[in-house]
Amino acid sequence: MSNRTPGGDVPVRRLDRILAYMSLGLAVVSIGCFLAIIIARPAGVTDFTAGIWPIVAVLPLIALPLAFLMILALLIMTFVRRARANRGG
Repeated sequence: MSNRTPGGDVPVRRLDRILAYMSLGLAVVSIGCFLAIIIARPAGVTDFTAGIWPIVAVLPLIALPLAFLMILALLIMTFVRRARANRGG
């Protein structure tokens, strides 16, 4: 089984897929945490310092920048690989 995309484009590596799915997963979890906090406030949750709420509140502060950096790394790796493929080396 070949990992080349149709049209003779550069191959998609396993690391590219891992970075893409991990960044997507982190972004989705972060958005879910945002929504949980937005829904919890009108629902009457007043103590955000107990239970799982501190993790839910801090996770977007860490996960969204990390997802952004992973997407940035994926783009840089793709551009470098395409430049090398176009050069022939």
